[in-house]
Amino acid sequence: MRILIVDDEMALVETMVERLAIRGIEAQGFSTGREAVEAIANQPFDVVLLDVKMPEMSGLQVLRKIRDINPKQKVILLTGHGSRDDADEGIRLGALDYLMKPVNIEDLIGILKQASNQRGDS
Repeated sequence: MRILIVDDEMALVETMVERLAIRGIEAQGFSTGREAVEAIANQPFDVVLLDVKMPEMSGLQVLRKIRDINPKQKVILLTGHGSRDDADEGIRLGALDYLMKPVNIEDLIGILKQASNQRGDS
């Protein structure tokens, strides 16, 4: 399973990449939406874990660009500042789930595995 983690808090990205690697899950992380969009355009990921609130390009803006590149890409939104409007918009754009930070790593792994195993019809 290959995971892309996108969050403007680089310490969080590094910690999540490391914690997933310990559990045998390959993860790559970026702190900007622009870097994430470039990565998705150049390599496949099973699931993208995407922060909603980021400077320059929000997670919802990144999600729209992901849909242009790969309409079937599986995306899970992650936020520390959730709003019902953001959740609704993310789901409308095809996000599989909307999780609140902090998320338990074991719960996250279960969600990532479930998302990875879903058929790509979304």
